Amino acid sequence: NSVNNMIAKPLARYSSWLRRGDFIFLSGMIAVEPASGKIIKGFEDLPDGIGPTIGKTGEFSVDIKDGPVLAQSWYVLDSISRIMTEAGGSIDDVFKLVQYFRNLSDFPRYNNIRRMFFPNTLPVSTVVEVSAMMPSDEIVIEIEATAFLPEKK
Repeated sequence: NSVNNMIAKPLARYSSWLRRGDFIFLSGMIAVEPASGKIIKGFEDLPDGIGPTIGKTGEFSVDIKDGPVLAQSWYVLDSISRIMTEAGGSIDDVFKLVQYFRNLSDFPRYNNIRRMFFPNTLPVSTVVEVSAMMPSDEIVIEIEATAFLPEKK
């Protein structure tokens, strides 16, 4: 009983998510637009109006430094939310996140974005720093998620 979705079309030969009984397992998600293969590099790559809600200041030197992690964090968590909706649930069904960072100093900025998606109960969490992520050095965060979503019988 596995279903792939179009929201997070895999960039290689793997499933973006699978249902196993009452659990939904999401592969590691990165900030790449599936249709075009475009990497989200900053605020300008997000839908209109999102940047100011997640920390865009309009100050070039601040936004150029904070933009990649803030934009990619929002994009990936929004993708997880949309996948969960497609699976018949919501992001509130996510109970575990594994977050991979190129640089752990980005965690505080990411954590502010995560609070926007999980305002009540934060999922259990693992945070690690890695030396590289696919497909390029422009990727600064990858997140995998696990959700509990009982099957409708």
